[in-house]
Amino acid sequence: MRNYELMYIIRPDVEQETVQAVTEKFQGIIGNGGEIVKHDLMGKRRLAYEINKHREGTYVLVHFKGTSEIVTELERVLKITDEIIRHMVVREQTA
Repeated sequence: MRNYELMYIIRPDVEQETVQAVTEKFQGIIGNGGEIVKHDLMGKRRLAYEINKHREGTYVLVHFKGTSEIVTELERVLKITDEIIRHMVVREQTA
């Protein structure tokens, strides 16, 4: 398994219960064959530029270990989830 870093931004107009549900959904996808090393809900922050008429977003950072199949499924679900404004999955390099 390889180390990955996932960052995604949730729309600012989403309620706290929905934010919790979205983060649990992605934790479940990663937990299905992978391992979450660190999960950090960074809170609401101002965006560097406007995305879909939003100036703010709730940032979530996840470090996890997994396979390429988990990453493929994660990206597929991230793309179709309406609450997500932007996302990025990066493979971490080992020294």
